[in-house]
Amino acid sequence: MMMMRNVGGSGSSSVIAPDPAYRVTLALAREIYAGRRRRARFLASDLFGEPTWDILLDLYIAARENRRVPTTSACIGAHVPPTTALRWLRILEARGIVEREEDGRDGRRTFVRLSERGLTAMDGYLQGMVPGLTNAMIEPLREAEYADEAMAQAAE
Repeated sequence: MMMMRNVGGSGSSSVIAPDPAYRVTLALAREIYAGRRRRARFLASDLFGEPTWDILLDLYIAARENRRVPTTSACIGAHVPPTTALRWLRILEARGIVEREEDGRDGRRTFVRLSERGLTAMDGYLQGMVPGLTNAMIEPLREAEYADEAMAQAAE
């Protein structure tokens, strides 16, 4: 069942500055999404079939950048045939993770966005990744620093 809400507006793509509270999770989501595109340069993209994850990342980035995403753009961002992307959007909508809304100025166009539930879930997931990634990046630096200190002390 497709639920739509008329929100009016022009559907312009002007971007309002992202909320600073989400700067880290937004940067992380951007990097994960870009990393999935980079991966395709090295390994066949048909090895990795997660259109829903691409959709969720794309919609999260758009939400945190205060951008509206036309349904067709969400399908393109999923990197699968449009029928496949639309099927996954319907599943995500049925599970309350995304919402569709009509363009109040163009009846042919609809937008898709994360629901409050979807946004909360993505925030939780990404925020949960930050400490582990931070430690994964810092730990080798700490180990190198300790090794340098040990070598300096041994040389004295």
